[in-house]
Order: sequence, then C-alpha cells, then structure tokens
Amino acid sequence: MTRSFYITTPIYYVNDVPHLGHAYTTIAADALARYHRARERDTYFLTGTDEHGQKIEEAATARGKTPQALADDVVERFRDTWRVLAVSEDDFIRTTEARHKRVVADMWNRLEAAGDIYLGRYDGWYCVSCEAYYAAGNLEDGDRCPVHKRPAAWVSEPSYYFRMSRYEQALLRHFEENPTFVQPESYRNEIVSFIKGGLRDLSVSRTTFGWGVPVPGTDDHVIYVWIDALTNYISALGDIGSEKYERYWPATCHLIGKDILRFHAVYWPCMLMSAGLPLPDTIYTHGWWTVRGEKMSKSMPATRVDPNLVAGDISADALRYFLLREVPLGLDGDFTYEALIGRYNADLANDLGNLLNRTLTMTVKFLGGDLPAARAELADSEPHAGMRRVAVDAVKEAGDAFEAYAPSRALEAIWRLVREANRYVDTAQPWKLAKDPDRRAELEHTTHGFLEALYWAARMVAPVMPVKAAEILAQLGLGEDAAARAMARWPDASLAGKDLPAGLTVTKPTPLFPRIDDARAAELLERWVPEDAKAEP
Repeated sequence: MTRSFYITTPIYYVNDVPHLGHAYTTIAADALARYHRARERDTYFLTGTDEHGQKIEEAATARGKTPQALADDVVERFRDTWRVLAVSEDDFIRTTEARHKRVVADMWNRLEAAGDIYLGRYDGWYCVSCEAYYAAGNLEDGDRCPVHKRPAAWVSEPSYYFRMSRYEQALLRHFEENPTFVQPESYRNEIVSFIKGGLRDLSVSRTTFGWGVPVPGTDDHVIYVWIDALTNYISALGDIGSEKYERYWPATCHLIGKDILRFHAVYWPCMLMSAGLPLPDTIYTHGWWTVRGEKMSKSMPATRVDPNLVAGDISADALRYFLLREVPLGLDGDFTYEALIGRYNADLANDLGNLLNRTLTMTVKFLGGDLPAARAELADSEPHAGMRRVAVDAVKEAGDAFEAYAPSRALEAIWRLVREANRYVDTAQPWKLAKDPDRRAELEHTTHGFLEALYWAARMVAPVMPVKAAEILAQLGLGEDAAARAMARWPDASLAGKDLPAGLTVTKPTPLFPRIDDARAAELLERWVPEDAKAEP
C-alpha cells in the first residue's frame, strides 16, 4: 500500500444552490477517490461549505435571515445533491463548526508567532463576490472586477496584514523543485509568472462586517475569509498533530476551478510555510463549463443546469459519465443537452447497454444462464487472445489515466474494451457455435470471455458510474456482498481469462440505459430548460 490519498474539493459558498460547476468538481473528486479506494489505498475525500464572509452576510440580510440561518438552510441542498449524485465523501466540513474555528484560530496564532502578522490599514478595491483585493490596474473600466464584471467596492479600514512577500523566493523554489505542484502545466506557468511579478503583503482581517472567525485577542477584527476557508483542508482532520492529521496531511490533491487558483497556489502555500506545515502534493485545476457558449450566471436563465433534475431523469451515473468523458479535466467545456443525449445514446445505450443485453441474453438462451469455465486450450487462439490483450491493455491504460487525474482518458480506455467485447461477440458468433454440439467448448470459452470483459468493464467504470456498475454485477449473478467486493478491487491484469469465477448464474438482462428517442428527447428538453429561459431570444 502506498501513502494515503487525500483529495479535497473547494468548499462551496452558501449564497447559492448547487449547480453544474459544483457538481463537476465534486463528481471528479469522487471518481478519483473511488478509484484510489479500489487500489486499496487509505483514501480520504473531503468536501463542504464556506459559510463566512461579507457576501454571505449580505445575502442573508437580503433574504431577511441571519447568516447562520441562511447557511443552515442552504447546506442541506448541497448534502441532498451529493446524495442524488452518488458522492461518497468521507467528511463534509462546515466553516461555522467549532472544530473548524478552533483550527483557524490556531493557524492565525502560528502566523503571528512566525512574525508574519502586523497591524496596518487597507485603502483599496475589494470584490465582495470573489472575496479578493484588487490593485486599480487589475480592474476593468476603472472599477469592475475582471471575474464577475461588477463594480468592486472601495474599502478603507484598519487591517492586519500577512507578510506574504517574505515567501516569494521560497515559493518559487518550491515550484522549481516540485514540477507537479500545480497542474496542468499551463496553470503552473501562469502562477509562476504571477509570483515572479512580485508578491505583496496581504490584508487578512476586516472590521466593516462581523460574520467570520474573530481574530484572536481582538473584538473588532474578523479573519479574512480565505485564511478561514483554506484552513478547512486541515480542520476537517482535527487539530494539527492529531492522529488523522498525521495520517492524511499533506493533502495529495486539492481539486479546484481555475477562478480560485491564485488563492490555492499562492496564498495557501505561503501561509503553510509561515505556519511551518507541509504543502499539499498537487493543486489540480480544472476549467470552466459554459452552457451553449455562455458562462453560467444566475442572471441568465438559459445557462442554469439543475444537476438534480437531469440525474433524476436519466440517472446520476449518466450525468457523471458525460461530465467526465466529454472534456479532459483541466480544459474548458461547453455543455449542451443535445450533446448529453447524444453521448448517452452512443456510449451508454448503444455500447455498454448493448453489450450487457446481448451477452446475457445469449448466455441464458444457449447455456441456461450458467457461467461456464474458460477453456485453457483455447486461450491463446484467436479471437480469444486478442480479446484478452485488449482487456489487459485497458486495465493498465485506465489505471494510468486515473493516476494522472485524467478520467476522460480512463473512460476512453475502458470504452475500447467495451467496443472490443462487442466486436468479439460479432467475430466469435456464439449463435453459430450453439448450433454445433462439437463446438460446445468453444461456445463456453467465448461466453466466459465476453462475460469476463463485461465484468472488468463494470469494475473499471465503477469510480465514475458506481450505481450502474453494481447493477451490471448483479445481473452477472454476483450477490450484493460479492458485487461490493468486486467494485472495491481494481482488476488484476495477471488474472485475465480466469478472474470471473465459474458457477454464477446470470439473469435475463434489464436495460441499464433505455435509448432516448426523438420524442423522449423533446420531453426532456422541455423539462430541463428553465421556463424563464424559453422566452429568451
């Protein structure tokens, strides 16, 4: 067993409901966590909610609620969405929890003990939406945030500062010595260029609002929300030095969107260095999803995609598959419902669904549903040997891709196996073998071969489609416990041809992904497109 695998998502602001962007990051992290569990690694997967800061306070006021009441209401929507989407987090951290606040105060005290906190005054621009400070030269049209395209606020108040400038050279050295610290490389280059432009000390407290963790020893300052938020990756493990901290820190991967890269790749490592704590292994940055070419926005109904609604109609696994297959992690992607339905029909209904249906139907028809043993004397003849080679290659290629944070590439490898298994059926023609009693051994070996290919495909796709993978294994005749054990174990290439035990009895197939015809597609589009978007020109 290798060192533990600790993966995190960003913690999500509770001034909004879960949307496609939240779902994408969390599904990707979940798939990676499930893969590493299947490789028998000590895995810990964290997500949660960011509940402090000025924009939470303002959102609560606008709704006539206290910030805590708003957080309590919205956090349940995130929890419910993750259940719908089959997310398997090990912990869900809330920044309003006492366990979190305690570690945030400890982090502040460590920065202060290092001589890196001093009292000053901040006079400058601040974007409430992204909780970020901006120099005038970085704004658009004089005062507009370049991310949210809204006017930034001019802030003038006493503030504690963090001596981030002290860590400029140390951070550059860390990038040089750890080339995979920020991935993909394009984002690494962007951050290195930013650091070389010079790091300035960072304002790390606010006095003009009160919804946050108090600065230790003061009554009128709250800790800057990004110190508060980033510390969640440690506070979820308990106090610094606790058993769980020693077991999982430093994190293996912070999986984030590119809009919060600077906070994770500059602010966070500088804070950790000041506090004398190890830095995470990798900050993996994914791109943004647009919807029909438009950036997702609450003010544009046509860009709103409800992951709960879509998952309820075509299954969470189908949505998970589309998001992780359609676009390589790290690149921007464009979401359309037509592309979702097209890939559903082509990959899930036609390829995987067809493989399940035809192989189980033939096993029931020709062999009474009983899984036969493989025949060693036929293993090295064609097309059987070719089928085995593709399966072995798929196991390695998909595993390598998951290790490299490339679920899209992993799914491509798995689908080569699925499509080869369909070709194998066409080439071996078991319907002809079944008519010739002298070819019974060949029929049995072929049947074992295509069922084992299906068995491996289900287990390899389980990190992305855990519910449908379990359904495939159940239809192969594995009981619930045996199916769970199979999904918890990545296929062993050395067992190709002899991994699926004889003696199982397969069931008559139940469709995994019923094909979406034109009429059904029209119904779904009518349901999925928000009413207020249908009137848009």
